[in-house]
Amino acid sequence: MAEHKAVELASEQPGFLQFNNLACETAGGKVLFATDEWFAPAINLLKRETPEFIASAFTEYGKWMDGWETRRKRIPGHDWCIIQLGVPGILYGLDVDTSFFTGNYAPSCSVQAACLDTDNLPPLTLDGNRTGMAASQSQFAAVAKLNSDLWEELLPVTELKPGYSDTCHNYFPIAFPGRVTHLRLNMYPDGGIARLRVYGVGQKDWSTVPTDNQVDLIALVNGGVCLGYSDAHFGHPRNMIGLGRAANMGDGWETARRLDRPRELKVDERGILQVPGFEWAVFRLGHPGVISKVEIDTNHFKGNFPDSCKIVACYLTPEEEGHCMISKWSTDKWQELLAPRKLQSHHRHFYSGDSLALIGPVSHVRLSIAPDGGVSRLRLWGHPASMSSTKPLTPASKL
Repeated sequence: MAEHKAVELASEQPGFLQFNNLACETAGGKVLFATDEWFAPAINLLKRETPEFIASAFTEYGKWMDGWETRRKRIPGHDWCIIQLGVPGILYGLDVDTSFFTGNYAPSCSVQAACLDTDNLPPLTLDGNRTGMAASQSQFAAVAKLNSDLWEELLPVTELKPGYSDTCHNYFPIAFPGRVTHLRLNMYPDGGIARLRVYGVGQKDWSTVPTDNQVDLIALVNGGVCLGYSDAHFGHPRNMIGLGRAANMGDGWETARRLDRPRELKVDERGILQVPGFEWAVFRLGHPGVISKVEIDTNHFKGNFPDSCKIVACYLTPEEEGHCMISKWSTDKWQELLAPRKLQSHHRHFYSGDSLALIGPVSHVRLSIAPDGGVSRLRLWGHPASMSSTKPLTPASKL
């Protein structure tokens, strides 16, 4: 099959957008504290969906907005909130999205970070609909125990742009080497921010995982990350390594229909369509390991599932990974892990035993689908290779 040309990020978009959003609510992100949530609650910052604007929508407190919006401050200080990442990890960039906040966006912001023991945090909860509310004295007293004003600075005080379509994304690369569990988002002095997207790679303490334990080596929570793909017209392939089963088609990887599809389709003796092209996505595992079980879930993809799939895998050093990214993953190191398999609509497919090739520890995999379509989840269960037999893999500076 001929490979499809990889999709490039738009020139104005930073490379870190390929990484996972570790703060998203679907990854387990939470807002633990917010000084004020008069017009719109801070939990909206972590929504997976893009912001929306409904001109006729109002609440008893004012205009309904799809983001975090505080009242016009008439007391000393500035507004801020505390966010617990759903997946702790190493951060590479932020998107402070001000969509639809045009005359009411926060003029500037800063972001601080910490790595905290989540088992020993003061009681911080924001339950129910917080619209029209502000932090209580007891909540201020509890959050003061975190000393968040002393946390490490990820982003200094920086001006934001208004929420028009061509200016709403405020992208900030992050150069911070430490593992992060919590963020403090400061807005100066008040106003609105639609979304905070925190792009990075999950970092798991693999020393606590016995090498005889079977784990999902590609999972977002275990440090898996998408490093490249051919097409993501309807959904990014990183969705496939998210938590749980997909909520809908938008919570998976879906490509456009390939234009090189034959006018009349034919199949081989296995019933697999004979087509000239395929789409692909490459992932780095959270830890190198031996894969013993594969799940490919086409949940929700009923009229647009792929006809077939294939998985190849390899072990790469960080230097080799960098070369592969430049070459759009054209390398002779790929070994077939799962031979082409016919797929079904809206179905969980499991492969193990003789279905998988025995190729030893691997660090990277490439899932190919033919000719196109959608996959909601990819799970790769296996045993992590011993720490002494592998080298740590760090993200390349440019995807």
